Amino acid sequence: MATTLPAFTPMEDSLFLTLCARALDNRSQHPILADVTADEIVRTLDYDYGRFNINTNLMINVALRAKKLDEVVSEFVAHHPEAVGIDLGAGLDTRRIRIAPPATVDWYDVDFPAVIAARERLLHDRANAHGIGADLTQDGWLDNVPSDRPAMIVADGLMAFLAQQEMITLLNRLISHLPSGEIAYNNYTKFTIWAAKHSHGTQSVADLVKSPGFNDPREPERWNPKLKLIKEILLTQEPEVAQFPTALRIYNRLLATSTALSRMGTVVLHFRF
Repeated sequence: MATTLPAFTPMEDSLFLTLCARALDNRSQHPILADVTADEIVRTLDYDYGRFNINTNLMINVALRAKKLDEVVSEFVAHHPEAVGIDLGAGLDTRRIRIAPPATVDWYDVDFPAVIAARERLLHDRANAHGIGADLTQDGWLDNVPSDRPAMIVADGLMAFLAQQEMITLLNRLISHLPSGEIAYNNYTKFTIWAAKHSHGTQSVADLVKSPGFNDPREPERWNPKLKLIKEILLTQEPEVAQFPTALRIYNRLLATSTALSRMGTVVLHFRF
């Protein structure tokens, strides 16, 4: 029997767009992320996914950015098996399940209380997984996170929904609370913010987008002197492009000829602090 969740606010409901994209990727002939659990959740829930207009490009970009973030997280916990993992705006993402960190890593999924309650119903994680139900823009929720261990902080899709000052404040709170670590998230340039507001596939979240976007990957270094850019990951230049359908592969190969053009696509920023 299908599972029905309580009604969500529009912001909370936005999680279903990326959840559905990851599920569709898993059903494709050549999955990028192969998130079996996301597919299982989508099949379990009584939800009208038909209202989304998820084309192949959106599906692939959601899957590939998640994969690149997974790779960053996996490398960090491999070198810091005692780390704390923090997934900001986790939604119903199954990142902790996908990367399977050792039991010595405490993993914290942070999202609105209603979303965390849904996670507890649908995802049966191990003892080292913790849910924090909170508004990320408010103070106090970090009191539940250890402050004496290196941390890997990840955010997938979140930053578009934060005004720039909200993003700056959030990063500063994290850096002040934690002794050291890394932060990785998919960034939005000014063009990708425009695209998110006008593209057919993202119309369901267009009115929720608050970020103005920024083009310089080193911009956050000016917000906090402890932040240092490790890498700008341009998805157009990643090896998985070879798996794309022909038209998308040619389009991404064209964008990959220039960093400026590549920033018209999806970008993952990776910092240390």
